Parts: sequence; structure tokens; C-alpha cells
Amino acid sequence: MASSPTLDMPNARETLRATFGFDDFRGRQAEVVERTLAGKSSLAVMPTGAGKSLTYQLPAVMLEGTCVVISPLIALMHDQLRSARANGIRAATLTSADADWRETQDAFRAGELDLLYIAPERASQPAFRDFLSSSKLALFAIDEAHCVSEWGHDFRPDYRMLRPLMDAFPDVARLALTATADGQTRVDVMAQLGIPEEGLVLAGFDRPNIRYAIRPRDNPVRQIAALMAERPGPGIVYAQTRRKVEELAEKLAAATGRKVLPYHAGLPAETRAANQAAFVASEDMVIAATVAFGMGIDKPDVRFVAHVGVPKSVEAYYQETGRAGRDGDPAAAAMFWGAGDFATARARLAEVDEDRRNAERARLDALAGLVETAGCRRAVLLRHFGESPPESCGNCDNCLDRPAVTQVTELARKLLSAVYRTGQSFGLGHIQKVLTGANDERIRQRGHDRLSVFGIVEGEDALLLQPLGRALQARGDLVPTEHGGLALGGSAREILTGAREVEIVVPPKRQRRSRGGGSGEANPVGDPLFDALRELRRELAAEAQVPPYVIFHDSTLREMAASRPSTMAQMGRITGVGGKKLEAYGARFLQEISRH
Repeated sequence: MASSPTLDMPNARETLRATFGFDDFRGRQAEVVERTLAGKSSLAVMPTGAGKSLTYQLPAVMLEGTCVVISPLIALMHDQLRSARANGIRAATLTSADADWRETQDAFRAGELDLLYIAPERASQPAFRDFLSSSKLALFAIDEAHCVSEWGHDFRPDYRMLRPLMDAFPDVARLALTATADGQTRVDVMAQLGIPEEGLVLAGFDRPNIRYAIRPRDNPVRQIAALMAERPGPGIVYAQTRRKVEELAEKLAAATGRKVLPYHAGLPAETRAANQAAFVASEDMVIAATVAFGMGIDKPDVRFVAHVGVPKSVEAYYQETGRAGRDGDPAAAAMFWGAGDFATARARLAEVDEDRRNAERARLDALAGLVETAGCRRAVLLRHFGESPPESCGNCDNCLDRPAVTQVTELARKLLSAVYRTGQSFGLGHIQKVLTGANDERIRQRGHDRLSVFGIVEGEDALLLQPLGRALQARGDLVPTEHGGLALGGSAREILTGAREVEIVVPPKRQRRSRGGGSGEANPVGDPLFDALRELRRELAAEAQVPPYVIFHDSTLREMAASRPSTMAQMGRITGVGGKKLEAYGARFLQEISRH
């Protein structure tokens, strides 16, 4: 579609103010919107929280016809549906969970929808293509577009079937959106979806409001309870097994007195749905979950994401931590890891198809590099996605409290030698005992007290054996055996021959609480007006049966509390107060402000 006077950017900014309550675009939003209004196809790679959904919702309001949004999860569609309708956008979903599908189809055929959300499984059906032919289309928007690529970390085969659907409507522009795609994935996504090379809009990956911290795991309940105390507000705790999820939910609730609920595929569907709904509606609840949770949640006020164990890859870590602080307020991402996490992950490489094994191994090595670095965490993350960041970000654990690094090549040779001389079949605990000369019956029974490596480590070096063993396992120089022992792998032989040196980060003697600047309350809790506005928001959300953030974000309430508007015109100038919300809620909030 060619641009016209009604589809220029000044008109787009007027629509942005009137519909969404924003005075201007953020980041690369304007570029994406301008391309879309001009009928050009694009792949927009934008960080979570940068407003990806606005880049198709605003054109959907301006363009003639319906924007078809392909989204991977029903929960995500319904969440975005609530937000779109709250802004006065004519939107509907067509999913297996919707009872009103006939009304939705009739509304589409009648040209009464701005947005129609569907799943890729439905989009790939020939009958759906025929259905779309019954009305005018404005745009195809493909959310979580990295799912189309086999190189992506969340590959979904049904996304591969979208190209034939879109090719049947050659005059309709395509807008693919993702927050997580490295260079190889971006090229593949564009090829699979038929987006020209010049259509790439790369907005960058930095989430400056998130403070990253990665620590060895010692007592995860205590570690996460400390994080919860620092970060009041909603949080997500990711664990790798269902049993661990339930255990963490129970123990964290007991330790903190906060509401903590579990979420995993083994729970009854109604329990999962109830726990998710409680979390979405809450302003302070924590949910313990497997990694499937969160992809379908567009909750902007999550104040922290914690990982108990390592994620699948740097891409997965970036996406999962990106669920924190989507409203732009300060948030935290904490990972608590152990050597066994990498041992398990490397053992699973044997189960991966051979043609993907090298790529998966490279992903795991990149993750180990992030965990093991003594430098800036954010810089490692951003370099992984092809950016050239500064050497220090000032908002990660290593930048705020620079760790010491020590050269441990000789100690590494002793440890690896002990692994080899004991037959490459014992765990790190046994190896430590051998090296430190422990008086242990099991060691004597096996004759390990007569080995040349028995008792050759003492003093400060003995304290470094555990972090060194953890580091060597993360890097793949020690790999797990079938029966739970350790064997030489990776560059172990180069280390033993002196061809490679080893450095590790010296672990802190105690976990330090983060200092100043990112933990703080972004919200002026204790300000009577702000607290009253939040209470009013809760009441209105309950009346409308939507989560509080659908009414207004905290940042909007903060601006109200600071500027204290006294007229509807002044209220309409508050960021985030669009025309529909002003009409629906403006008078109630003005009344509350006048009482203070």
C-alpha cells in the first residue's frame, strides 16, 4: 500500500497520543511504523519492553482492513487483547479457548476488527486462508518470530507454514517481531518469511533498567529470599524440575511470608490457570515455575526474575530475564548456578541430532562464558548479539563490585591429574578429599591414599578447589560420566601439558547485598496520594476484571501523583492516558486526587 496524506508520520503521532496517550515514539518504533504504513515488510528486533506490540497496533488503527497477528500462546494473545481493548482498539482472538468464535468470524467478515490474534497452528490451515479472503487485510504481524528459525532457541515447526499463507496475499505487508535473534537467526527468519534484506530494523538488545547478577548456588531459598526483600513487587523464580518448583514455592512462602505459587505442566490445568491469573492480577506475588511460564505473560511490573540453575542458552536467558521490568522501572535478574547444571547440560548434548550438536555446544560454551566472566555481564550479553557495548555498564554485579581473578593453572593441573589417576569415575567431592589428604575410609579402600596426588593441596589452594572444579565443568574441561563421576574433556589435556593457562574468579567470602541505585523503590511507596491512586486502580481493575496494569502503569500513577492534574484536559496530557482511558477512568482519578 502506498503512503497517503492520512498515513504520514504526523498523523501517526496524533493517533499515538489519542489512542495510547504517548507524546512520541521510543527507540526505533517510528521507523518500523513508517515502513509499515508505507506497505513495506520488516523484521523488527527490539528488546523486551521497547513497545513491539505498538508497532503493529498503531498501524492497525490507521490502515484500512484487519491486522492479523500470529502469536504462539493463547495466554499471550488474551493478555494483549485486554490491553488493546482498554485503549479502544477493536480486537479479537480466534483460538480453541474462545467460545465466541462465530461472532469473531462475523465481525472480521464485516470489517469490524482492527486486530485478529491467531495461533500459528490455525494460520497454517488451508481453510483459514480461505477465511482471510473474505475481508480486507491490512497487515500480517508475526510475534516471537525467532520461532520460525531452526537456529532459534524456541523453534516451532508451524511457523514454517506461515510463508504460503502470506504469499497468498502478496499486497499485504509483513511485520516480524522478536526480542531474541542473533545474526544467524535473523538471516533465517527473513528468508523463511519472505522479508527483504533492507527490511531489518535492529533496535539493539540493551535493557539498561535490569541489574544482572550471577552467583554460585549455595542455599537458593536464602539467596532468593534476600532478593525478594530487596525487590518488593511481583517476581518469577525459574527452576529446572517440577519437584524443585514446588519445593521452592513452599519454602519461599514460609521463609518470607509472601504469597508464592507454583506453575508447571504437571499441575491440573485449572490450578495452572488459577495460579497464573493470580500472578497477573497481583502487585506483590511471586511465582515459581518451569521455563514454559512467562512467554505468554505480558505483565509489565515484574520486579525480578531469578534462575535456580542455568537456562538453555544465552538467548533463552535474555528472553527469560527480559520478563522483568517491562515498564522501564528498575528490575533485577539473578542466576544461582552450580557445576552440576553444566554437567547435566553437556551430558544431554549426546541426545541432540548430530547436525545440531555443534550449534548447541557453542550455545552452552557461550553461556559458560557469561557465567564465568569477571567482566561486565551486560557487555558479554550484548556482544553475543553482535553489538559493541562499553566495557562497563555500571549496573551488573561485576561492574558494581569488581571480582578478583586468580591464576590457577598449577592447581588445575593437580585437580585434572587427580581425576585421571583415580580412573575418571569419581565426583568432585572425592577428588577434593584425595588432593587434600583427607582421612577417609573410602579413599583407603580404593588405594587412593597411595597415589602421588594424595595430600598435595593445602591452605588457600584447598579453598579454591570447589570454584575451580565448578569452572572447569562449566567450560567443558571436566565432563560427567554415565555413573556420576568426572572425566577429562575439552581442553583438559592442553592444561595438563602446560599449553593452556587457567584463571578463575575468586568467589566472595559472603554474599553481598547490592548497593545503591537499582534496587530502590521506583514507586514512592508511603506517598499517601500514590498509595491512594494504586488502591483506586485495584478497585477499577476488580470491577473490569482485568489486571491493575491494564488500567494504568505505575509510571502513569507516579506522574499523576507528581503533577496533580485538576481538569480532564490536564489528565489527558499524562503519559499513558489515551482517549478511551481518559473517558473511562479520568473522572475517578481526578476525584481521588482532589481529595488529597
